[in-house]
Amino acid sequence: MGNKTIDKAKKYIMSTYASFPLVFDRGEGCYLYDDGGKKYLDFVSGIAVNALGYGHQRLIEAISDQTKKLTHVSNLYYNEPAVELAEKLSKHSGLDKVFFCNSGAEAVEAALKLSRVYCKKNKSKDAYKIISMKNSFHGRTFGAISATGQLKYQKDLDPMMPQVDFAEFNDLEDLKSKITPETAAIIVEPIQGEGGINTADIKYLKDVRALCDENKIVLIFDEVQSGIGRTGKFFAYQQYGVVPDIVTCAKGLGGGIPMGAIIAKDQIADAFTPGSHASTFGGNALSASAALVVVDELMEKGLIDNVVEQGNYLKEKLEEVKNKYPEIEEVKGTGLMMGVSLKGVTPIDVVKKAMEKGLLLVGAGSDVIRFVPPLIVGKEEIDEFIEIFISALEDLR
Repeated sequence: MGNKTIDKAKKYIMSTYASFPLVFDRGEGCYLYDDGGKKYLDFVSGIAVNALGYGHQRLIEAISDQTKKLTHVSNLYYNEPAVELAEKLSKHSGLDKVFFCNSGAEAVEAALKLSRVYCKKNKSKDAYKIISMKNSFHGRTFGAISATGQLKYQKDLDPMMPQVDFAEFNDLEDLKSKITPETAAIIVEPIQGEGGINTADIKYLKDVRALCDENKIVLIFDEVQSGIGRTGKFFAYQQYGVVPDIVTCAKGLGGGIPMGAIIAKDQIADAFTPGSHASTFGGNALSASAALVVVDELMEKGLIDNVVEQGNYLKEKLEEVKNKYPEIEEVKGTGLMMGVSLKGVTPIDVVKKAMEKGLLLVGAGSDVIRFVPPLIVGKEEIDEFIEIFISALEDLR
């Protein structure tokens, strides 16, 4: 059956992914099962999406119940799940107002637009430039990819959207050199995900916040991957004590149902007025109902504590592996957004070998494998992961 499905996919689906020859049929907890019944421990979780794993009963019931009542109405009207979710996102972010969309790229687009609109109204008609970081990743739509600091993602798309400058990550002096009176926004990932699990220095982010305040620049934190509990706080910036003007989120927010959002300070958010921006499906009742379960499990049911506990355990076990295996150069990240940089072996070889052994992994950057399991992961699954990971490294020697 799998071969037939894959053959059909190659015939009818555009080849934008170098997909592995696997067809998954179902999932349970932190495990996936292919259509042949083989079991895989999932440390990819839809690339940091399936926060509650697979078959989570509350999530299933919320989606089922909401589907029976209402899935979508236009944003010309209100729906209760979206309003409740906006309140919770405001509370847990320390920011004020929410705009809902469907994905991380759309959230970045909304953040870039909002920052420009705000600065045109409140700073200068000439304030429109964006500063992003080298090695960043912000999504695949045209504005988001233009603000992405990796040329490999921009191949054959040039010319990019103009007025985007790139600064070295964690280099304040380089950032200062890029700021002009025309600068509207600085966009930063507190932890660069696709770039290789690169963590911002605390002092750097605090200095960037001060620079933005001094120069009337909107500070955007892109937390599409690092947000919604992934690092052990609701947002990674809460680890730093630095609050942005706008934060983007998506991925884990819907627990596998498409859902994205930006959350902004009141004075910034007020720049959007009716007609400024829109999203047909943004904040639909189905997606919002799913997200409400994710947020509630994290912040009211104690799942965020599990992220801290298991994240510490995962880091401890990875450090033990590093001390025994010279193939691992560095353990990176925090919470359940971890990675290792490799030497003498390529990430793709490790990913393929682990897959043979029933473990799903994903690369990041040129030499990093990242580990982003469901947030429900426990010590038993982490021990199993370590065992298979070591076995894969051994086989590649």
